[in-house]
Amino acid sequence: MHKVDFHTHSQASPDGALTAKQYRHMLEAGKLDCIAVTDHNRVDFALRLHAELGDKIIVGEEITTTAGEIIGLFLKEAVPAGLSAADAAAKVHEQGGLVYIPHPFETVRKGLSPENLETIAGSVDIIEVFNGRTLQDRGADAAEWATGHQVPGVASSDAHGRSGWGNTYTMLTELPTRATLVRLLNGATLNQQGVGMRGRLYPKLNRLRKAGRRG
Repeated sequence: MHKVDFHTHSQASPDGALTAKQYRHMLEAGKLDCIAVTDHNRVDFALRLHAELGDKIIVGEEITTTAGEIIGLFLKEAVPAGLSAADAAAKVHEQGGLVYIPHPFETVRKGLSPENLETIAGSVDIIEVFNGRTLQDRGADAAEWATGHQVPGVASSDAHGRSGWGNTYTMLTELPTRATLVRLLNGATLNQQGVGMRGRLYPKLNRLRKAGRRG
């Protein structure tokens, strides 16, 4: 079985801190077998890491839309922020990517509301039913939505730093590609252990640390 984390933030995110060295170590140590780098509104770090480490790195982006955040996986270029959720999803699909919904229904982390999610239901390829940094437990609602819409669910860390990283992942029978991922998720096992309190606080700590450096 292969352990895959579909939602992480590198130091390229304004609230992220994971370094290229830490991604390499996580893969080399076998703590994870495949990792998506999903920085906020950019893919440059992910593209560089994919060029270095190959297909064990999935190029992703957490896109800020007018309705909330969505993730594109297997991207070639960044999708601009500020689009509607429908337009952002269309941009992801235009470049051959997959549309992944992170922390749905959460209000403190820009999750899509039930109403907004319904407007793009036909464009959703994957939905996050467990988020390692969950602040509002909407996992049961997300799982119900996934079942009702026949969309596969995943568990991901949403890691913004190394503490607790590697605890939350989705187990697949083989390493995923753009063509195989949705099929593989039908037989997935979800490891739903959270990242811990420090892991939940990383975004705020990282923003403060980066602001201090700029000052």
